[in-house]
Amino acid sequence: MVANRCDQFLLLKFVAVIFVSLSFVNGTTDPSDVQALQVLYTSLNNAAQLTNWKSNSGDPCGESWKGVTCDGTSVISIQLPGLGIDGTLGYLLSGLTSLKTLDLSGNNIHDALPYQLPPNLTSLNLANNNLTGNLPYSIALMFNLNYMNLSHNVLTQTVGDIFNNLTSLATLDLSNNNLTGDLPSSLSSLSNISTFHVQNNQLTGSLNALSGLPLTDVNIANNHFNGWIPRELLSVPSFIYDGNSFDNGPAPPPPPYTPPPPGKTPNNRTRSPPSHTPTASKLPSSNTSSGKKLSLGGKKKENVTRTSTPISGEKVNAELQEQRVKPTTSSIVDMKPPITENSTFERGKNGSMKRMKSPLTTSSYTVATLQTATNSFSQDNIIGEGSLGRVYKADFPNGKMMAVKKIDNAALSLQEEDNFVEAVSNMSRLRHPNIVPLAGYCAEHGQRLLVYEYIANGSLQDLLHFLDDPTKTLTWNARVRVALGTARALEYLHEVCLPSVVHRNLKSANILLDEELNPHLSDCGLAALTPNTEREVATQLVGSFGYSAPEFALSGIYTVKSDVYSFGVVMLEILTGRKPLDSSRARSEQSLVRWATPQLHDIDSLAKMVDPTLNGMYPAKSLSRFADIIALCVQPEPEFRPPMSEVVQALVRLMQRASVVKRRSSDDSGFIYKTPDHEAYEMSY
Repeated sequence: MVANRCDQFLLLKFVAVIFVSLSFVNGTTDPSDVQALQVLYTSLNNAAQLTNWKSNSGDPCGESWKGVTCDGTSVISIQLPGLGIDGTLGYLLSGLTSLKTLDLSGNNIHDALPYQLPPNLTSLNLANNNLTGNLPYSIALMFNLNYMNLSHNVLTQTVGDIFNNLTSLATLDLSNNNLTGDLPSSLSSLSNISTFHVQNNQLTGSLNALSGLPLTDVNIANNHFNGWIPRELLSVPSFIYDGNSFDNGPAPPPPPYTPPPPGKTPNNRTRSPPSHTPTASKLPSSNTSSGKKLSLGGKKKENVTRTSTPISGEKVNAELQEQRVKPTTSSIVDMKPPITENSTFERGKNGSMKRMKSPLTTSSYTVATLQTATNSFSQDNIIGEGSLGRVYKADFPNGKMMAVKKIDNAALSLQEEDNFVEAVSNMSRLRHPNIVPLAGYCAEHGQRLLVYEYIANGSLQDLLHFLDDPTKTLTWNARVRVALGTARALEYLHEVCLPSVVHRNLKSANILLDEELNPHLSDCGLAALTPNTEREVATQLVGSFGYSAPEFALSGIYTVKSDVYSFGVVMLEILTGRKPLDSSRARSEQSLVRWATPQLHDIDSLAKMVDPTLNGMYPAKSLSRFADIIALCVQPEPEFRPPMSEVVQALVRLMQRASVVKRRSSDDSGFIYKTPDHEAYEMSY
């Protein structure tokens, strides 16, 4: 009898142990979810309203953190509306890969929306906060999104083309913000949209993007829309449109389709019906606040000027609004006064559009003049070498110093030699404060030479990897300025030039710095001299090894998104001080992208990755935001990389918020001079 009771007791004890163990296992939250919630809690200033939340350790699923719902070990819902929580959204929301619902509406959350949001959300509600900035590109990757409410915030700038893949989205509410520009054409892809609210913004243009959608509730009141209201919208059950500048009367029938005139690139949007509004039919597609776009071969609408040094506040936002232009598809811009003769286009072998019959607008040099200025192309005058040839320092009799690129004719085919002058004409039209301007050319006696303005302070590569003075290094703020200036140059090439200019050889050696450490991107437009041939692919891989995007290495195809990838590699160089490829390091660290990418969202790892020559003198938040931008740029899938305009905006916001502690002033030279100790001080942009 006693033995039986002991056996029963042991059995019950064994069952209890198993039950407790299973409960413990089921209550253990996925570590990546725990880390993401800890970062969010810290970013929300450890709000007292968030009961049971912890900034260190903790088990959200097992400890019933307020507002958190789990499925097994995964966090699937965070609902914290109307709690008066103050703070920001942090930088690690993308780590919540199982999250379906995020509701933080009705709080006092401020700062910009993170660039990376939870990728698998079905419902996103951040309404009634104080969020700023614009809609992040990562929304375009949230394929399961059904509900998005960002109303009653302080969102600004234009609404990007981020809706192409959001076919499940049923409700979109962006009302009561300060959004500007036209409605993006990708709205036409929202095949399940029923509710669309954008009232009380500063939106402009027509409503054509909404035609044909299954809408039942539309509110576009109090904006600056114009033209005619599409007939389909007039039958929407709930349609509020007062406070705009629509034309009276019914919309006219669409005009018959006519092919684009010679020299014009046809619209590549999927929606084929022509515009119903007179303004839309007469104006080029544009996403700028001014409604102007510079195009090749036509009249110059308006000069676009940009500063090469960062500014802050409203001036920065105004500048970005002026510069925003929708991306186009190919190669060059005309920045000169109106050209008298008509320009025509022909499509090249690589798909780019090449302009013909372009008059030269740059100086012509003789071989003798350049030979004298470079001391007969002396070895002592060599200041650089690339895939197309060597670059020489040239001293002219008038005291002017220039840089002369002597192109190796073996790198060009006969066709390219014939089109050399045409390429020079196109390159001479590239005008931007962060681009090295072409000053002249030489095309005689079988020689092909390009003359550029001389940038005196060397390249970014020199300052990061080959600094003669080891006691001097670029400050963190100077590095961010270099990244921003380079991003602006690429934004100009990709999104202002018409057709777009693909750089195809972006690397730190091609980013030159002046005496004030402002960046100037070199070799812009030279891609026209190197078409996609097997020889060119091999040359480019050698010249840009470590910078080339995966799709280029596999197929030889290079696009604007390939430039974005290369820019991300340059940002990694700036962050870590490491070379893109370094055979002197351990095998696992030889490729910078492969080594760094998995660590970009880990706080501890990120701090260890930073260039040690900075000696810890950088703001942690600025560092994490910088890493977020890099992660987007170096994604292996080109379609997921952001356009350069979004990269520019992110870097501008980063500089606006930069508050640097543990830094010592170096008379604002942009360099850090290492001393035994450093005085701490604060500096804000």
